[in-house]
Amino acid sequence: MRKYNYKKFSLLMGVLVLLFTACDPILDEKELENNTDIEGVELVVAQNSSGGNLLVLEMKTPGVTGYWDYNLGKALTNKVEIVYPIPGKSTFTFVGTLGAEFFEKTIDVQVDVLDTPLEQDWYDLVSDETADGKTWVFDGVGGDNGLWWFMSDPGNPWGLWWNAGGECCPPSDAAGKMHFDLNGAANYTYYNGPDATGELGSFVLDVANQTLTVGGQNLLGDMDCGDNPSDVYNIVELTADKMVLSIPNAPCGSGWTWVFVPTE
Repeated sequence: MRKYNYKKFSLLMGVLVLLFTACDPILDEKELENNTDIEGVELVVAQNSSGGNLLVLEMKTPGVTGYWDYNLGKALTNKVEIVYPIPGKSTFTFVGTLGAEFFEKTIDVQVDVLDTPLEQDWYDLVSDETADGKTWVFDGVGGDNGLWWFMSDPGNPWGLWWNAGGECCPPSDAAGKMHFDLNGAANYTYYNGPDATGELGSFVLDVANQTLTVGGQNLLGDMDCGDNPSDVYNIVELTADKMVLSIPNAPCGSGWTWVFVPTE
């Protein structure tokens, strides 16, 4: 009887072991591996002519993915065609993954002639003389009842909530100016008054998404309730004679709108 019970016990234990073993997950662990090294990543640039500004940026290495940062924007692809607006030597960056690690690699391009026209917004912002650039000021002065710096409806940049600049409370730099040019880079220079020393920054004009980003310096009137921590402004209107910018989320819980005109 004892021998019989022992056999039953052994059989039961064997079944339990099989059951618990069957419940254990099967792990197929596979470590990520690099497909190549940074030196093996091939970046090329094709230009429409010698020194021309129509560029095709391409990362040609199989198994590598990422995006191009071409200074004025990003392209989430291995290959992109751009009309580059800045003469001189420029550096473009491909940011990607080798498989197991991320990397950045750059390539230099010399642009000597703007033989492919830019989109019209560029000329409206910086003038046809792109290296010389263009200067913009507020379209009004404090207390003139004009709409040039005002609290607006978050969903409607022309929906007036409070006319700060045209009534009681213009910004301290209301008499200042801003200069945009493409002299070797996308340069933005801020002047907080008519006789102030310029403070150099940069800008990005995103024509497709109709935004203007200023970096390193304030936009005129970008303070107090009109403050914009992201430095990205929606373009409401941009012509040779007027620039209207807005944000829907100023710190005071409203939108904010700026209206500028070029100087003579």
